[in-house]
Amino acid sequence: MTDRQLYNTKNLLEHPEFRILKEKPAKGTGRNIALTYDVDHVNKFVEKPRFDPAPGQVEVNVRATGICGSDVHFSQHGHIGDMVVRCICGAGHESSGEVTRVGQGVTEWKAGDRVAIEAGIPCGNCEFCKLGRYNACQNDIFFSTPPHFGTMSRYHLHPAAWLHRLPDSVSFEEGALCEPLTVAMAGIYRSGLRLGDGVVICGAGPIGLVTLLAAKAAGSIPIITDLSQSRLDFAKKLVPSVKTVLIERGQTPKDIAQKIKEEAGMPLTLALECTGVESSVHAAIFSMTFGGKVFIIGVGKDIQSIPFMHLSANEIDIQFQYRYANQYPRAIRCVAEGMIDLKPLVTHRFDLEDAMDAFDTAADPKSGAIKVQVLD
Repeated sequence: MTDRQLYNTKNLLEHPEFRILKEKPAKGTGRNIALTYDVDHVNKFVEKPRFDPAPGQVEVNVRATGICGSDVHFSQHGHIGDMVVRCICGAGHESSGEVTRVGQGVTEWKAGDRVAIEAGIPCGNCEFCKLGRYNACQNDIFFSTPPHFGTMSRYHLHPAAWLHRLPDSVSFEEGALCEPLTVAMAGIYRSGLRLGDGVVICGAGPIGLVTLLAAKAAGSIPIITDLSQSRLDFAKKLVPSVKTVLIERGQTPKDIAQKIKEEAGMPLTLALECTGVESSVHAAIFSMTFGGKVFIIGVGKDIQSIPFMHLSANEIDIQFQYRYANQYPRAIRCVAEGMIDLKPLVTHRFDLEDAMDAFDTAADPKSGAIKVQVLD
């Protein structure tokens, strides 16, 4: 099967060896199980066929997969923008693992190699791919984004060209966390962050926290905001020097911005907005000094308003990001060299057969989870 046929959920559903499991799978069987969500917002275990790798493909035993907010959102709400769950779709796109088999013509990988799995496979032929901005490819495959099956399964076939070698010093858990790290690094790279910049990071969720780690490593002086004191406390453990601002419900964006500026004690030239929430975007805008920039990493509602004249009168730029491109090797180097420590971000771990419990934990704000991972 070609890559596009292999990863299309509809083709998998029609395969005679694909089946929906009525009971929780037993541990120790070695079956190629996977966790999915469907149009009725129900999570289900399935068993996938274990295909032989085609030419140019590699089979990976997926050893660690993080649960992303987008996975939970697809499961609970059935869509993100125009990306709609129309049938069963496999979860997971933050993954790493061990090569088990290689297809014809694959010379750069062998069984036993440790790899991080880049989740997006571009077409390679369009204008954006040729420019190196392959995150803009309109004909790409992105795992766990309908209609393409995710990587939260025991065995996953992947194009050899879109795997990245993990040094022995980088664990499978860290390798899986390189996916959200690439999101943060893409934002920092494009935002133009400079050494010594005062930076406000809006949101202390998983992306906000990994952005904090990357922004600090890049030489900024960060301050971070959130509605949850426990998440701000977690941020302080990650980066003891970071200043924190607790957002109280009912505060106006201007009040929040004033609080941010007072706590920062210096002009803020850059905001890395990691929530996508309109009020948070507004607070980021009002906290900027003249000529600052608000770089929006978070994903929010389709239509939002902005304080247009404040932006105009203060020459504040707004910039956006869609996924990432060309970041994985840099992210792995930063982890391997000890510049960024991702290990504390994993707060909850579950076996693959308990992936449904992992999803419930990731979706529950009361769980205190930062990053939930499913391990095999």
